[in-house]
Amino acid sequence: MADQWDAIIAGAGTVGIPAAIFAARRGARVLILEAAPEIGGTLHLSAGQMSAAGTKAQAALGIDDSPDSHFEDAMRISKGTADENLVRLAVDNAAATYDWLTDNGFVPLEGHPVLGLAHEPYSERRYYWGEDGGRTILAMLRPLFDAEVAAGKVTIYMQTKVTKLIQDAGRRVTGVIASGPDGETQHDSANVVLATGGYASNPVLFEKLNGRPQYVNASYEYTQGAGIELGVAAGGWVRGAENYICSFGNILEDDNFPARVSARARTMPQDRQPWEIYVNVHGERFVAEDNPSVDAREHALLQQPDLRFWIIYDQTIAQEAPPLVMTGLSHDIYIWPPEEMAKAFATHPMFTQADSLGALAKKTGIDGAGVAATVAAYNAALAGDDPLGRTHRPKPLTEPPFYAVRMQGTTITSTVGLAVDDELRVIDKDRKPIAGLYAAGELLGSGQTMGSAAIGGMMVTPALTFGKILGDRILNWSGTAAQAAE
Repeated sequence: MADQWDAIIAGAGTVGIPAAIFAARRGARVLILEAAPEIGGTLHLSAGQMSAAGTKAQAALGIDDSPDSHFEDAMRISKGTADENLVRLAVDNAAATYDWLTDNGFVPLEGHPVLGLAHEPYSERRYYWGEDGGRTILAMLRPLFDAEVAAGKVTIYMQTKVTKLIQDAGRRVTGVIASGPDGETQHDSANVVLATGGYASNPVLFEKLNGRPQYVNASYEYTQGAGIELGVAAGGWVRGAENYICSFGNILEDDNFPARVSARARTMPQDRQPWEIYVNVHGERFVAEDNPSVDAREHALLQQPDLRFWIIYDQTIAQEAPPLVMTGLSHDIYIWPPEEMAKAFATHPMFTQADSLGALAKKTGIDGAGVAATVAAYNAALAGDDPLGRTHRPKPLTEPPFYAVRMQGTTITSTVGLAVDDELRVIDKDRKPIAGLYAAGELLGSGQTMGSAAIGGMMVTPALTFGKILGDRILNWSGTAAQAAE
């Protein structure tokens, strides 16, 4: 026997929680099916960075900002590669989402909003996050969600995965088949929302969709691509692969991919100007190391073999330059002291030291002739212009021993996602909506909301916003299920 609901939501994370809250407030009888043993999804790991223009917080600081300006920035940063309709829907409603969060207890870090640093900066201060990252958002959402559950308006089945969408002869989605602790169950509804997250913890699907290996193990373990498989099986399709982008490198624990992140190098010129050079496996420099554009550096790395490079320097730089390596994020950063660096060069596979460039190349696998020529050319050009346009060049690389720190471009989110229209309905390749089926969040892919760039706050904020919009105004029902429950 199947039960009847006004809305079924697959996933109790950044999309599913607000969607359930707002649908319940409209009188809906909501069922959430969550594969994990707890709610929150990627909010448990996310930095929780949000962006919104025209907020109360900005007004209180005298910041004159607008969704139009936010939209223009997003399209500028993405070089027009983001989906205009989804970006427009997100930014036009982002302020209402952020104000709702702050009205209900969300507190950003002191000094926020900011322009941004780890991504290309906005033209105005509209970037916010909390002290505990995504968990700060979850802490605010949880009491509101629990209240709807306690009121009997929302029912949630944990450790329960949607395995199939039920469709009628006209392809309309009418319910789901789920698998959980009580076995296989059927649940019917005229509204099914896929909010299962992406595929960033599924190495096979990651490589299939992105065309790159999954180098890093740093994503939420339940982002296995279930929503993509369900949506495609129902007649939908995926898009955004051309917008794949990676970060500008992390230091991984080992070569057993996907590997864990061990540390990061301070490659942000705004934080620390480079004294070292960056070379690929051919021993060639590929970007001006002091280029202030995150986007330019990331796209340069995207063209390198295996998304990999080495930071090369000598003993003089080791002694005189500011510390290179750190762990932690945002306000919780630990910069490695000399003794920790020394330990890493003695024990860590990504840290290599040698008495000559030739020996260094042999140990790392870098082309020896290539790196020797590159270092010679770099040193010779110090008296004139750098061929790549670098300006900060305080020291030559001449004094042994020489050092190399291997960096790996990584991606912890899902680039490719289900195609939807501007009402968040899953669509087929003819752009026709599949009735009764909606999708939002990372399931849409960063390639749609950010294009081929990292745009501050344009993953978490659209997810929250789309969930809120779905529950608040998009989902439609007759009230039959709610009335039957009474």
